[in-house]
Amino acid sequence: MNPLKVLILDEINADKLLEQTLQKHGYELVCLPLQKLDISRVVESLRPGIIVFNLYKPTKKILSSILEINQNHAIPVVMFAEDQDTETINQVIKAGVSAYIVDGLETKRIKSIIDIAIARFKEQQLLKEELKKTKSKLEERKLIDRAKGILIKSKGFTEDEAYHALRKLAMERHVAIGEMAKNVIAMADLLK
Repeated sequence: MNPLKVLILDEINADKLLEQTLQKHGYELVCLPLQKLDISRVVESLRPGIIVFNLYKPTKKILSSILEINQNHAIPVVMFAEDQDTETINQVIKAGVSAYIVDGLETKRIKSIIDIAIARFKEQQLLKEELKKTKSKLEERKLIDRAKGILIKSKGFTEDEAYHALRKLAMERHVAIGEMAKNVIAMADLLK
């Protein structure tokens, strides 16, 4: 199995503790100084399995980059920082950081922090996917109900008959019932 590629973005260059600890645990490392770095571009080219920030305080630019990364690449992010302000913590969470560790760069905890962040990230991804599926089903249900309403009004069907007609049309045309509902709605809008 290939080692996990870890991108370390370091603002505290003098401290090599994080790098040495992760190396000891067999991670593949790419360490870059954080100053004047286009984080999104670096992530795009390196495709790391996890990003670890080692910094004093997360800036708006960094948090914005993390949001962009989460939207485009879905990568767990761990942040070691010194800022324990409640507002900063809230902003970090909104940006999608998997683990925010304040004053906690202890060698014996680093691997478990990474492991927990990855596990938490995977769980969040599953929840996001489930929410996306649920929203999609709800949207499809709304389309089906609207199409049934059109069939009831235009053809005088009962609700049951309208559903079965919609289902039969979908089966005959080898499309999903939600897609057929869209077609019925589009046709009704066209004939108005």
